[in-house]
Amino acid sequence: MPTRGTKSQPKASRPHMPGYGLPKGQKGLLPWTWAFERLRKSHNYWVATVRTDGRPHLMPVWGLWMEGAFYFSTGRQSRKAKNLATNSTCVIATENAAEAVVLEGVARETPELPLRRKFIRDTERKYKFDMSGFTADILNLREPIYVVEPRVAFGLHEKKSLNTATRWHFRK
Repeated sequence: MPTRGTKSQPKASRPHMPGYGLPKGQKGLLPWTWAFERLRKSHNYWVATVRTDGRPHLMPVWGLWMEGAFYFSTGRQSRKAKNLATNSTCVIATENAAEAVVLEGVARETPELPLRRKFIRDTERKYKFDMSGFTADILNLREPIYVVEPRVAFGLHEKKSLNTATRWHFRK
């Protein structure tokens, strides 16, 4: 499961959390496969973007973890799309905070038609939702499909304690 654009798994380490009493060393770190499964299976995701005046914007979306990155769609005139047009940095989080996976990365619109077709097909399958009303606009690039390749990710399995707090760094 290497991430797109990388040659290997992301490197796991402890996040910087002063005052939380995290152990030193690697014991208890979550494997990337743990995060991968939650990214793949989450039904809803949170997308945080930044408005031009610096205020945050947070909204739930449907999305897909495929080819080592997170993909989602939104209307070109949506607040998310307008924010990403001026500041492409964003944060993506899975819906279950008790088994949290949070990605920091840069969103870019993907023009690749094979990926857009795969996104439509896989979204229909995952969500049991008919995308035919959106297909022409997506394939003609009138509406965006964003890909977020993570730079860093964080995971925490609440029931297994703070000792599981993990940060993954992605190398390009």
